[in-house]
Amino acid sequence: MSIQTFGDWLYATPISTTFRETTWIIPTVQSLHILAIAVVVGSALVSELRLAGVLATDESPARVVRRYLPWIWSALVVLLASGMLLIVAEPARTLGNTVFWAKMALVLLAFLATLLLRRPLLRDEARPAAKTVAWLLLVVWIAVIFCGRFIAYT
Repeated sequence: MSIQTFGDWLYATPISTTFRETTWIIPTVQSLHILAIAVVVGSALVSELRLAGVLATDESPARVVRRYLPWIWSALVVLLASGMLLIVAEPARTLGNTVFWAKMALVLLAFLATLLLRRPLLRDEARPAAKTVAWLLLVVWIAVIFCGRFIAYT
């Protein structure tokens, strides 16, 4: 089954139709999605800038990261749930869109980097690498935002 065929099938399902025809669902879910990305990016911004040695230098990187990591994980769950609802509501807008898939790849990259690299980067001997990874992750999250906005126009 191709992505186009799956998208067409999904579009015709009763739940997809209900989401599209109930005027408040899509704007509400989009608003929750945007709020969740703000929480993720805001928390990542503070964490990454601390790892880069730019912000909150009076606190240990581990302490700052521990403070904001739960916010990142919680908001990622909201992003996943709201994103899935948006795909169900408007599959043609997303599933066949290259920018959507680029956004998904970037989110996966940021997620895996955060999951796999956060603890090792908090060690003292990893400080130079931590700064590089922190700046790269900030660029990735900014790219996620741009991709999210461009989905509507491609």
